[in-house]
Amino acid sequence: MQQADIRINDKISSSDFLKIEAFDINKRYTKPHKHNKYLELVYFTEGSGFHYLDTTPHPILPPTVFLIHQNQVHHWHIDTIPNGYVIIIKEKFLNTVLDASIPILLNRLSAFDAIKLNNTPILDALFKALCLEMKNQKPDNNVIEGGLKALFSKILSYTNQIHKIVSSDIDSRFIQMLSETPKNNVAFYAEALNTSAQNLNTICQKTYKKSASDIIAEHLIREIKRQLLYTSKNVSDIAYSLEFKDTSNFTKFFKRHTSLTPLKYRKQKMTL
Repeated sequence: MQQADIRINDKISSSDFLKIEAFDINKRYTKPHKHNKYLELVYFTEGSGFHYLDTTPHPILPPTVFLIHQNQVHHWHIDTIPNGYVIIIKEKFLNTVLDASIPILLNRLSAFDAIKLNNTPILDALFKALCLEMKNQKPDNNVIEGGLKALFSKILSYTNQIHKIVSSDIDSRFIQMLSETPKNNVAFYAEALNTSAQNLNTICQKTYKKSASDIIAEHLIREIKRQLLYTSKNVSDIAYSLEFKDTSNFTKFFKRHTSLTPLKYRKQKMTL
C-alpha cells in the first residue's frame, strides 16, 4: 500500500549535528524512505544483499561505501548479518566546522551513490577511532574534524575525484536548492542565486558539462519517479506540487525525457 507521501525518517536528534556509530544489524530490511535533511554515509565491511536508491538496486559487495543524499529515497534488503559503520551529517555541522576542507571533500563525494573499496585497514581504524571519540561525554572537535578529513580523503582516493576542481559557491547552492525546491525554471534559480541565467549556464557547463536546464530536468525526473513509485499521488497532484502549468505540460515533459507517460511508467515499474 503506497503512502500519501514519501515516508521521512530521522535517525538523529534535532539537537545533534553529527552521528557516527556501528551499523545497526536490525536495519537489514527497511521500507522506502527519505532522510530529514541530512547526509548519510554507510560503510560495509561485511554483508550481502541490495541497497535500493531511488529506482536503482545497488548490490552490497564489501568493502563498499554508500552515500544517501538529501531527497533520495532508499531502503535496505540485506540477507546476511552486516558489519560496518554509519555517519550522519547535518548541514548545521558543516556550518560549524573549522576545517574548510571538510565541506569541500563532502562536495566531491556527493558525485557518488556507491564507491567500491579494497584493502581498507586504514578506513577500519579511522571509523573505529571516530566512534570511540563520539562516545566521550565531550568529544574533541579537533579529533573529530581531523578524523573526518582523513576518512573522506581516503574514500576519495578510491575514485578519480581526488583532484577534481572545487565547485563554485554558486553551483553548490544551485544543487542544494534543486534538492530542496525542484522547479522547471532556470530564471528562478538564477535570481535566487543573485546571478544571471547565462552565468548559471556557464558555471554548470564548466563544472558538470551540462546546461542548467539539463541539470534541472535530471533532478525533476528523479523527483517525479520517486513520487510515482513511492506515493499514491495522482499525476495531476504531482504536476501541481512541482508547479507545472498543467497536467498535459507535465506529461509531455516526463515523456520527452523517459519515452513513457507518467502512468505508463508507474504501471510498468509496479508490475516488475
